[in-house]
Amino acid sequence: MNYKIAVLPGDGIGPEIIQQAIKVLKAVGTKFNHRFEFSEAPVGAAAIKSTGSPYPDETHKLCMESDAVLFGAIGDPKYDNDPKAKVRPEQGLLAMRKKLGLYANIRPVTTFKSLIHKSPLRPDLVEGADFVVVRELTGGIYFGEPRGRSEDGLTAYDTCVYHKEEVQRIVKLGFEYASRRNRRLTVVDKANVLATSRLWRETVQEMAPEYKDIEVDYMFVDNAAMQIIQWPKKFDVMVTENMFGDILSDEASVITGSLGLLPSASVGIHTSVFEPIHGSYPQAAGKDIANPLATVLSAAMLLEVSLKLTAEAEAIRQAVSRSMDAGIVTEDISEGKAFRTSEVGDWLAGHL
Repeated sequence: MNYKIAVLPGDGIGPEIIQQAIKVLKAVGTKFNHRFEFSEAPVGAAAIKSTGSPYPDETHKLCMESDAVLFGAIGDPKYDNDPKAKVRPEQGLLAMRKKLGLYANIRPVTTFKSLIHKSPLRPDLVEGADFVVVRELTGGIYFGEPRGRSEDGLTAYDTCVYHKEEVQRIVKLGFEYASRRNRRLTVVDKANVLATSRLWRETVQEMAPEYKDIEVDYMFVDNAAMQIIQWPKKFDVMVTENMFGDILSDEASVITGSLGLLPSASVGIHTSVFEPIHGSYPQAAGKDIANPLATVLSAAMLLEVSLKLTAEAEAIRQAVSRSMDAGIVTEDISEGKAFRTSEVGDWLAGHL
């Protein structure tokens, strides 16, 4: 089979980690007799530098014409340290989500036996933790209007907005994931304070009778933040709004021992995007030391979710697991010799 993959390396370590995922996908293509056509386009600070826009029209066109998007990272200290910058790399990420209709971000949180001791939590709390965070991605406070500053600059405001249809489609996805797993869905909100959260809770309560085999519980976001740390194994599928999901999924990621291990998928109306959950890590850019495993695992999600290539995805996951068991890892999780980013990619491709 032939597949067209849009490649958006982005900023910082993005180009380096993306290259390792491409190596692995090419190896999968050889092993399983597929042909992947990779086409690259700029996004983020790299795109601002070359075109003036963080998400150029040409990049969007490529994404729309592709079977899936493999995305690196966005972010640059030049913009982080300039709060008055009118164009920012992160605007490219938001524009991409909006234009592609990426209303859901899927973040699996799993642990690896060889790295349990790297977690900041006790091994007995972490071992066996396996849950999915389903985050709404195109609504809420990140997109609500009005937003801005007062004329005197002394007041700033952001608006949190949700429409019932937005809640219904993301909750439906949450129920579907729960039905394929352990049939438990946790809805995270702040219904005791926020009107938008009360809309979420009302909508879930209306939908729940359609999914009688799914156990549904509701949890305020502050309680959820505590319980992820206290009892991470109690969760199966968690569904929540944009900002809560952003924060909780990052919190959940560290229980595995490294941000460099977790992939994600952003799915919706048009082409889906697959990316590691970590940032651009500009301090490591160009040093060949960044952990590529989350990006490689994102490539596995790409194969499974967008291309329906389940066996191929599993082959990548097994290769990643074996690389960790063999100690073929980068310095962030190494116990002995630390391998370079490119060396890890070469080993995975060779193993496949």
